[in-house]
Amino acid sequence: MLTSKDGHNDFPIWIRAFYQNHIYQNNFTGKVELYGQVDFPRLRQGRSRGQFWSVYVECPKLANNHSDETYYEIIHDTLQQIDLVKRLIRQNPSDLAHAYTAADVREILQSGSRVASLMGIEGLHQIGNSASILRMYYALGVRYATLTHTCHNIYAESEEPSEMVHNGLSEAGRAMVREMNRIGMIVDISHTNFATQRDVLRVSNAPVIFSHSNTYSLCPHSRNVPDDILYQLRENDGLIMITFYPSFLEVNATMASIESVVNHIIYVGETIGYRYVGIGSDFDGMAAGPTGLEDVSKYPCLFQRMFESGVSKEDIMGVAGMNILRVLESVERVATSMWDVLPLEDVVKPFFGH
Repeated sequence: MLTSKDGHNDFPIWIRAFYQNHIYQNNFTGKVELYGQVDFPRLRQGRSRGQFWSVYVECPKLANNHSDETYYEIIHDTLQQIDLVKRLIRQNPSDLAHAYTAADVREILQSGSRVASLMGIEGLHQIGNSASILRMYYALGVRYATLTHTCHNIYAESEEPSEMVHNGLSEAGRAMVREMNRIGMIVDISHTNFATQRDVLRVSNAPVIFSHSNTYSLCPHSRNVPDDILYQLRENDGLIMITFYPSFLEVNATMASIESVVNHIIYVGETIGYRYVGIGSDFDGMAAGPTGLEDVSKYPCLFQRMFESGVSKEDIMGVAGMNILRVLESVERVATSMWDVLPLEDVVKPFFGH
């Protein structure tokens, strides 16, 4: 039976927004169907066996202020979101299981029907200019880091706003990508601008992902990926995970449907190969999914439609989750090969005054 592994799911921020992270009260535990696009009954119905839960916290209000102090509350909130995911897993052991490695994922897939649960942060504003904090997130179970969300930071540029400050990846960004390679953190370049994407694909020693992006050729949006970058991604042995976000599927978002998602998947498959495509739905990160993919119960509909469109069963299995598992294993191997590289150290304030 074909199961799904999703590269980007915003369920945790939905819980923060609508349930204030209170997961033991009746309005969360007592409902068969939660507000939004994700809950455990629908995950089971959709045969979900793997999720990267986004522990997203929004960009600072003063987006051009990159001082350490700007990020303190964001780090606080990120730790709350990581704790939320850990509590969700502990409270729902028949539905969720924590995965820290690719081997963990494989073991979970071979036993029972639980969802292998990993985490991703969505923007390096969440690390507060600190490699130390990135490493602490890794120790807590975060396994990918998106370089930006909808704001620039000292490392990289977002596609929004469009004004460039580094002309791509900064020197600090190059050092951070190397550090992510060293510790085994997947580098995610969704939300970054094209210059940053090209730079990252040149400097990363490990495969890179777009956790939730689509193809620019089918929908010319700055969140989507042009063909020349797709070719770079193939050289990097990375992965683009197709998102269900309607505005990134169709120029007229109201026309977005399950067919749109299939079209983007097939476009990547025919352009660079099905080895390099997965799914990153962005469920609970959008007001409504495309027609036919309204919530997490609909994953099987997508795979059936792919099969009806002529995609082979082997390629569907790759898209459904084996490709992201391949990337995770490769990232782990690169980290092992860099065992003798020293950690990136922070610049800290003088202890004895100025």
